Amino acid sequence: MSTLTEAPPPLAPPAPEPKPRKRRGRWTPYWLLLPGILWLIVFFALPMIYQASTSVQTGSLEEGYQVTWHFATYWDALTTYWPQFVRSVLYAGTATILCLLLGYPLAYLIAFRAGRWKNLIMILVIAPFFTSFLIRTLAWKTILADGGPVVGALNTLHVLDVTTWLGMTAGDRVLATPLAVVCGLTYNFLPFMILPLYTSLERIDGRLHEAAGDLYARPSTTFRKVTFPLSMPGVVSGTLLTFIPAAGDYVNADLLGSTDTRMVGNVIQAQFLRVLDYPTAAALSFILMAAILLMVTLYIRRSGTEDLV
Repeated sequence: MSTLTEAPPPLAPPAPEPKPRKRRGRWTPYWLLLPGILWLIVFFALPMIYQASTSVQTGSLEEGYQVTWHFATYWDALTTYWPQFVRSVLYAGTATILCLLLGYPLAYLIAFRAGRWKNLIMILVIAPFFTSFLIRTLAWKTILADGGPVVGALNTLHVLDVTTWLGMTAGDRVLATPLAVVCGLTYNFLPFMILPLYTSLERIDGRLHEAAGDLYARPSTTFRKVTFPLSMPGVVSGTLLTFIPAAGDYVNADLLGSTDTRMVGNVIQAQFLRVLDYPTAAALSFILMAAILLMVTLYIRRSGTEDLV
């Protein structure tokens, strides 16, 4: 009975909760990002700010330029050089469409049909990058030379009659015409279309094609319902990587075109280096950037995909 009536022993005091340990390496990702952020600030943000201030300056190279917030430079540049802007969009758009029509079948071949030749074909695709952009463009002056085999073949097939009617060539001459500029843009930027397309097509699960075949879908239906929708990220990426640099390019129009085929990039280059009208050149650059940014935004929204390769 005495044992039953004894009071229970006192409970031991609860152990103090351990203090939360400080997480080590919490700032490591930010330190890793710091070099890239500094690079963007020094080589992108600061030049953009400087060009923005240049576009609203007035003066001359001899007297010096001062920031007077002269926004009329933008309107003057746009009203004076709007044909070059329209021409740049048309040339870049045409080259982008041609790159898509030429690059998609090749990317499809590499992804699904190349087999052991895949690596070799990929090397051939990126082979133009092994030489200078300038050399590649100058080579087209030889390819499209008057009296050359290419022009002779186009004359024999009466292709130049059609392109002359469309305003792309001038009679039997291809050089110094819009067709030559578009050919140069297409050739130089075609790898930028093929590589994203190939990456997107290679990610498609082959079992989806087998499932479509099991459901008695024809190859054309499989391509239209399965392959092409799943490759849309590559299509969007490729068209952007082709159109954006092509719209601002000036080398192809300078070497393969004439004064009638000048693009806005040629105007900006001339204003910076020959005319020395820095405010107009900076205003043209910002107008081009804003136009491309607007078109790219609308295009991405219309494409219905944000999963870019």
